[in-house]
Amino acid sequence: MLKRIFQKRMILSSAVLFALLLLYLIPNNQVNTLDDIPKTIEYVDQMVDKSTIYLLDVNDMVARTKVVIDVESSVETKARDLLNILIQNGKGESKVPNGFRAIIPSDTRILSIHYEDKLIKVDFSKEILEMKKEYEEKVIEAIVYTLTSMEEVEKVIIYVEGDILTKLPHSGMNLPSTLDRSYGINKEYDLQTYHNVNQVTVYYVSKYNDTTYYVPVTKYVNDDREKIKIIVDELASSNLYTTNLMSYLNSNTKLLATEQEMDSLFLTFNSYIFNDLNDRNILEEVIYTISLSVGDNYDVREVVFEVEDQEIYKSVIKTIE
Repeated sequence: MLKRIFQKRMILSSAVLFALLLLYLIPNNQVNTLDDIPKTIEYVDQMVDKSTIYLLDVNDMVARTKVVIDVESSVETKARDLLNILIQNGKGESKVPNGFRAIIPSDTRILSIHYEDKLIKVDFSKEILEMKKEYEEKVIEAIVYTLTSMEEVEKVIIYVEGDILTKLPHSGMNLPSTLDRSYGINKEYDLQTYHNVNQVTVYYVSKYNDTTYYVPVTKYVNDDREKIKIIVDELASSNLYTTNLMSYLNSNTKLLATEQEMDSLFLTFNSYIFNDLNDRNILEEVIYTISLSVGDNYDVREVVFEVEDQEIYKSVIKTIE
């Protein structure tokens, strides 16, 4: 009996010694406790940004809207992302907002993109030439305005299979080898003579359901006044050429003075520019239509709105959402 008890104790002691030996041999840094688990988990989201793009709206106008693309990409990558959204049934089709549609013919491929010193060169496959006749100018407008919406880009050269596109495929209309916003967009001609023609781009408001967006129209007129005066008069006019375009600028608004200093254009208005005389607020739509119009016609970065020599609002053109 005593022998059995002694044997059991020996076995138990051996087991304890073996367990202690294992704990000694296992490194401490391999043992995790609840205290070692991080108290918070950090999620790193892909950085994205809303970028300006010009797509066809429901009225067949090339219109300004926003899409989401990577914010930290190179100029070439941003350009490729935006152009892919412009291609019908392309890689970026899912990013086209409701009420808009792509305009570059499907199956068009971007063969190469090269950017240097404010100039971007884009080489498309020959499928781009399959654009419909009624849209061929709008295709060029959408490409040029989309690419020049990037702050780094001022000029665009369009290639097709390695050759510069110098003529539209259907009309045979000549294209400048280097394009910028002077090419115009949604063009309208109100001319009595081809002498003393002034080219002015004016942005209007349009809506799709509850979404407000902006549509630029390049007007060719026999009017030698300063462009900003033509812009304000056009926006203050109650007679718009197309019913889908709107302006929220009071028809009694007058531009009293203008002054350009470096990168700023100072505009002095009468009090009718206010939406409410008591609050002295200017409608967002008024600020945007004037500021975007200035951005297309003047080499400035900001617009300063003044009433009675008092600064009311300052808008930085490139940051307008």
